[in-house]
Amino acid sequence: MKKLRRLIIMLFVSLSLFSLSACQGESDNADVNTDTTANTLSYEQISAEEAKEIMDSGVEYIIIDSRTDEEFAQGHIEGAILIPEYEIANRAEAEIPDKDALILVYCRSGRRSKIASDELVKLGYTNVKEFGGIIDWPYEIVK
Repeated sequence: MKKLRRLIIMLFVSLSLFSLSACQGESDNADVNTDTTANTLSYEQISAEEAKEIMDSGVEYIIIDSRTDEEFAQGHIEGAILIPEYEIANRAEAEIPDKDALILVYCRSGRRSKIASDELVKLGYTNVKEFGGIIDWPYEIVK
C-alpha cells in the first residue's frame, strides 16, 4: 500500500512539473500582444507603515492623493500632489513625465487609489505602490 501511495505521489509530482515546463515553453514561443503584456504589469500594494518607511528613507518619490479637492483641503499627507482618480488618465503624463519614478498613491479608504494605480500602470508607469486610505494613516497630515 505504501509503494502504491509513493507511486501516485511521484506520478502527480512528475505530471505537475511536466505541465509547468510545457506552459513555460508555450509562452516563450507565443507572440506577445501588447494588451496581454499590459495586463501582466501591476502596481504593488503596501501598508501605510511601508509607505512611511519609504518617505523617511531619503529616496526620491512622488505621492499622489487621488481624492477630491474638498477632501484634499480637509487634510492630506505632506508633499502629496492632488490628482483625483478620475483625472489620472488626463493629467498623469504631464505632471509625472518620468514613467520609472517611484509613485505612492492613496485616497480616503483605498478604493480610488487602486483605480488610480491601475490607470498609472496602464499609462506605462513601472514603480507604482498603492497604500490604501488616509483613514488608516496613523501619521501626521497637513491641514
